[in-house]
Order: sequence, then C-alpha cells, then structure tokens
Amino acid sequence: MMSNIYKETFDVEGQVVIVTGGAGLLGEQYVHALSQAGACAVIVDINKTKAEEIAHAVCGEEVLVMKADVTDPDDVARVVEVTMDHYGRIDGLVNNAGLDPKFDPDHVSGHINAFETFPVDRWDEAIDVNLKGMFLCARAVGFPMLEAGKGSIVNVSSIYGLVGPDQRLYEEKDPTELRSFKPVTYSVSKAAILGFTRYLATYWAHQGIRVNTLTLGGVYQGHVDPFLSRYIWRTPLGRMAQRDEYNGALLFLLSEASSYMTGSNLVLDGGWTAW
Repeated sequence: MMSNIYKETFDVEGQVVIVTGGAGLLGEQYVHALSQAGACAVIVDINKTKAEEIAHAVCGEEVLVMKADVTDPDDVARVVEVTMDHYGRIDGLVNNAGLDPKFDPDHVSGHINAFETFPVDRWDEAIDVNLKGMFLCARAVGFPMLEAGKGSIVNVSSIYGLVGPDQRLYEEKDPTELRSFKPVTYSVSKAAILGFTRYLATYWAHQGIRVNTLTLGGVYQGHVDPFLSRYIWRTPLGRMAQRDEYNGALLFLLSEASSYMTGSNLVLDGGWTAW
C-alpha cells in the first residue's frame, strides 16, 4: 500500500512539459526521461533537425518538436500557443537552453576568454540566451499555469553559479599556448538564475506555481587529460557525472514529491561545492 502512495507521489505521467534546449547534451536526457516516465515532452531548440532525431528515438511516446529562439518573444509565445493548442495544458517548464563553452575534445580550443579583453557582443549574446531567454519562457508559461492554478518550473544552473570557476582546470600543458578560461558570462548568468528562481517562487507562491533551481556539475563527454584528471581530483566523488544522473532530480522537481519545495536550489555536483 505504501509503495503505491509513493509511486503516485513521484508520478509525472500525463504531464505536459516544455524542455528548452531539448536537443542539447542534457536536454536530450531530460526528454527521454520524461517520455519514459509517461509525460508529454515538448522539445524546443534552435536545432530542429537534432530535435526531430531525438523525438524519433523516443519510441512509442508522442513528442512535440518546435524550432525556436528563446531570446525572441514571438518565438516563445508561439511555443506556448502551439503547445496549448496541441495539449490544452502546460504542467512544467524545464528552462535548460543556454550557452556553455565546452572543454571536451571537440571544443577544447578557441576559449581565449580573458576578462580584460572579453568582447561586449559576446557578453550580450550570452546574457540574452542564458537570462533573457529564461525570463521570456517563464513569463510565457505563467499565463496558462496561472489559469490552471498549478505548475512547476525548473531553472537549470551550474556549480559556477555558486562558486567561481577553478580556472586551473583549463590551463594548457604547453606554457607557450594561449590560456583558456571559463568566461565571465557563464558565472554571472548562472548565479543570476538563483535570484530569478527566488523572485518567481515568492511572486507566484500563492498561485500554485512552484519554481526551483537545478544546479549541476560537469558531465563526462569524452574529456581527456589534463582537464579530466584535474576535475576528478577536484571532486569528492572522484568523477564527472554521467549524462543520465540528473534525470531523477528533474523528475522529482516536476512531480508532487517536491510539492512543498519552491525557491530552492537542488545541487548535484559530486560534492564539488562541499569544499
């Protein structure tokens, strides 16, 4: 009897959840997790081809795919309108779209992001996607959620929103090579997400909409030394996360299991911020 109660508490079956950046490394994982749990995932991404491939891979489940730029108010409004026309409801939003300079083997070069010479246009671009996009999406889903009297929004952040980047991770072996840095825009935007979450959580507290932050550590995607060794040494659990290790936390935040949780920050980082 008790097991059935808890099964219902964690259940997201039938929920309609918009996932921005749904064609990305973790967005794809969230879409698969939601679909496997019986939810209706709406994949929103600038890369429609990749989004459609992901939708096709989710066998037996209906997945709505939309190409959209989260920094464009008209695109965001269209996403909500099409979703409402298709499903008649929006239960959740995973604010996952964002610019994140990667340091895996395919992207390890080209990150000469020294603060002193950081381009203003790159600042504007990152803040637009990482913050403006999140604002526009949350604002747009707010209307149907307010009408329904319920909803759950998950804003995805990073450990670098809690602590400064450990720039030692990105040093090159060859001292003659130009130094790579995790850029200022990443830390600033990810830290701002925490404040945005708290604002919305208190603003909508009495109207049934819960808003929480999911703060994540690094995900392994073929990283090589010296970065990988440095990251492992820096992490209490001694490894990077696997791609699917954040899915359970996401489902928890979208389900009634977290019904008394809003304005909070759920940190999954292998202990990174514990020391």
